Amino acid sequence: MNTRHPLPRRGFLLAAALSVTVAGCGFELRKAPVFPFKTLVVQGSSAFTNSVRRNLRAAGNVELLPADQAAKADAVLEILAENREQLVTSTNSAGQVREIQLRLTVRFRLRGQAGKELLAPTAITQTRDITYNETAALAKASETELLYVDMQNDIAQQMMRRLAAVKAS
Repeated sequence: MNTRHPLPRRGFLLAAALSVTVAGCGFELRKAPVFPFKTLVVQGSSAFTNSVRRNLRAAGNVELLPADQAAKADAVLEILAENREQLVTSTNSAGQVREIQLRLTVRFRLRGQAGKELLAPTAITQTRDITYNETAALAKASETELLYVDMQNDIAQQMMRRLAAVKAS
């Protein structure tokens, strides 16, 4: 007597059909960015610049040089500004804050050999909305910090894609 159930076979056939369909439409997983430079200096020492360095190391196809070797690098990434803002977006009838918008803006530029500008000063902005309750102020402060870290990571990823899109001359 055959104790095999026909469902696993159907599941396999469905998975095979799905993978062929997805492959046929041109879908592929995101690959590490390919940069038009081999060596790079990232100027700055904030948590954001450390996140950018971590992403560049993870890409694995660019060598990061210390800041004192900027003259030897193919490119220098300058973080011009990193601004955090908290804007009140709603209050209750008593004037107490109920919702806050967090905004993180990072301005940067990329310079090549002899100071040639490869990427003009560019700004990337991320926003997040957060509810606020004054009775849980400490918890909201922790949540706010986690949201800022998340925004930093998102901006770092966007920056990697913009750096990869730079045309080398």
